[in-house]
Amino acid sequence: MQNNIIIINGPNINLLGDRDKLIYGSESYEELLNRCNSEASKMKINIDFYQSNIEGELVTKIQESRKLYDGMIINAAAFTHTSVAIRDALSLYKKPCIELHISNIHKREEFRHKSLISGVVTGIICGLGTSGYILAINSLYEMIQNGNK
Repeated sequence: MQNNIIIINGPNINLLGDRDKLIYGSESYEELLNRCNSEASKMKINIDFYQSNIEGELVTKIQESRKLYDGMIINAAAFTHTSVAIRDALSLYKKPCIELHISNIHKREEFRHKSLISGVVTGIICGLGTSGYILAINSLYEMIQNGNK
């Protein structure tokens, strides 16, 4: 069975490799995409990526994804802590969805401890670096196969 998933990334994720390497590691955004594609191909998953620094564009992509994808991985980045609009869009996505953070948001500044989107996603991965994306792909694949939501 061929599955379609989308990985949506919010602000500044496109600057991986250039950002604070102690927090985000040295892997570039392109390297991350290549690694995710390699993992997805092993499971015969079609994977699309979307990144924007603009909140409204992320909301629109989440809305469009409801009819196009069997599952979603979202790293809303800074919008995790501020965007009711992204939360509302995710609440309409009735398929498996994993919230992802490269860093452990609970070990960072106090304002990062609160996620507005955690209450409307299927699961959360945080603090495992960019390897969290690979774990999310594998977990999402299993959820889709098992009909978990």
